Amino acid sequence: MRGSSVSVAEIERVYRERFGAFLRVAHGITRDRETAIDVVQETFATGLRSRRSYRGEGPLEGWLWRSLVHNALKSKPRLPLAVVPDEVPASPSPAPGWLADPIRHLPERQRLVVFLRYYADLDYQTIARLLGIKVGTVSATLSAAHSEIRSAVEEAR
Repeated sequence: MRGSSVSVAEIERVYRERFGAFLRVAHGITRDRETAIDVVQETFATGLRSRRSYRGEGPLEGWLWRSLVHNALKSKPRLPLAVVPDEVPASPSPAPGWLADPIRHLPERQRLVVFLRYYADLDYQTIARLLGIKVGTVSATLSAAHSEIRSAVEEAR
């Protein structure tokens, strides 16, 4: 695929296989189910329209993730990241009580990296490309998030 556009079938494959993960992350960023659905649809529609601009310099899914995060962050209303369960309900619901508050209180960058790693199941390299940061920064950000979550959970006991 290097140097050439991606096919409609390849974008459709990512849509079919990863829709749930894209929706969970969009919902976590927007905190609104309808907005999240719109963000995912816009991401893939834009991907289809601009597929000729995909240069193959990274995985197709990473290219689409970058678009999703951008679209979700600029969507209205924009609220702090939420914790979203595997099944996105009609209205936002918290994650297990012992985990929701610690994640909710993380700095935005840490919450976003946590979402991309654990809700979208992206690897460190993909997250780094998506956010325009180094792999080591992803690792350090997750480590800091884990530490803060661990401390908050231990304090709550």
